[in-house]
Amino acid sequence: MRESDYVGLWNACLEIIKDNVPEQAYKTWFLPIKPLKYEDDTLVVQVPSQFFYEFLEEKFVDLLRKTLYKVIGEGTKLMYNVMVDKTSQATVNLVSTSRTIIPQKKVQNTNIPQTPIVAELDPHLNTEYNFDTFIEGNSNKLARSVAVSIADNPAKTIFNPVFFHGTSGVGKTHLVNAIGIKIKEKHPDVRVLYVSAHLFQVQYTDSVRNNTTNDFINFYQSVDVLIIDDIQEFAGVTKTQNTFFHIFNHLRQNGKQLILTSDRAPILLQGMEERLITRFKWGMVAELEKPTVELRRNILRSKIHRDGLQFSDEIIDYIAENVNDSIRDLEGVVISMMAHATIYNEGISLSLAKRIVKKISNSEKKNITIDEIIAVVCHHFSLDVSTIQTKSRKREVVQARQLAMYLSKLYTDCTNAKIGTLIGGKDHATVMHACKMVKELQEVDKGFRAELEELQQQLAKKQG
Repeated sequence: MRESDYVGLWNACLEIIKDNVPEQAYKTWFLPIKPLKYEDDTLVVQVPSQFFYEFLEEKFVDLLRKTLYKVIGEGTKLMYNVMVDKTSQATVNLVSTSRTIIPQKKVQNTNIPQTPIVAELDPHLNTEYNFDTFIEGNSNKLARSVAVSIADNPAKTIFNPVFFHGTSGVGKTHLVNAIGIKIKEKHPDVRVLYVSAHLFQVQYTDSVRNNTTNDFINFYQSVDVLIIDDIQEFAGVTKTQNTFFHIFNHLRQNGKQLILTSDRAPILLQGMEERLITRFKWGMVAELEKPTVELRRNILRSKIHRDGLQFSDEIIDYIAENVNDSIRDLEGVVISMMAHATIYNEGISLSLAKRIVKKISNSEKKNITIDEIIAVVCHHFSLDVSTIQTKSRKREVVQARQLAMYLSKLYTDCTNAKIGTLIGGKDHATVMHACKMVKELQEVDKGFRAELEELQQQLAKKQG
């Protein structure tokens, strides 16, 4: 194949990748990649270092595989040409792993067998998320103790179901994976499955489209330990909730373990059927709080040690004291520092840590939730948060509700149906009408436009 051909293929891949990762990640991890050749259904790309290769395989292997399938076709292989000595330009070829948590297109009905029970089941667990790498502190002590008890005796403790909740990045996904991994170690024959609520919903939708819903339900009812991550994603999708309700009941009645995570406590879940919320509270509800400074230090030390790095106490203290939103952010700083040191041949220093931390705090905006939008709007108009959820037709309530819907459409990726469900229990047509009214009013009403601008300024502050 001519050079222009494989270069063109890789450029086409980059166009897709660029739309699916943050800009900084794209510049750091994908722009330095150089395509070398395409032959025997294998695309060979060069990466700057072993660390670079390992990071791509850990974080982006699924995105790379999906992109290659889309651009070149199914069955396309990926091989890395890794630079091991820049002075002598020595390289080694490493084949991309076959690990993937995203089902292949050629497999019909994602993860759903055509028969009710299969001999083997891929649990889709991340082996790096185990109890050894989960650092304990006061903010997660209770949750970790509960998790260990479940891992030792799945479905035989009072913690069934268990519902872990906490803000993004506090370690929920890590903890539930650790439970699954420990169970598989102690009981290899136990059927464990980790799945995100989003993937569960996609699978259910596919089963409805393909008229295989019974296979879908039979498959999930055959699981011994079901781990559903980010259960709040079920909000507003009634049919998915109804199907999960029956799966939940079947598993619990048959002595199976249910493990759920959410970004909020059950009582705060909006758009969720009451009968599900009641069941979420049957067993144990445990919160993972934001890590303390001391826990953040310990997490950093653990990661640095595992990666074979050396950071001074001064650097560790600086990162721990200035990055306090989530564990994910802490690890992101370490990875970014290592990437800079590798790519730019720069030493690990306090000044580098300060630059990385400053860049992350300035460039990463927090995601605004519908709950936060409702709170800002209600506070602005001196309304109780619960008022906006009522059927009140008072002018000020209607206007606040319409503004909340408009801003939710503007600041989130939620569908009209989901926005309507979470704001007053309305349908998608009501949300469309609200957005239309807000757009028209801001064009003709100067006072209303000023109110809207002030609300947007308040939300911008929340984003950071």
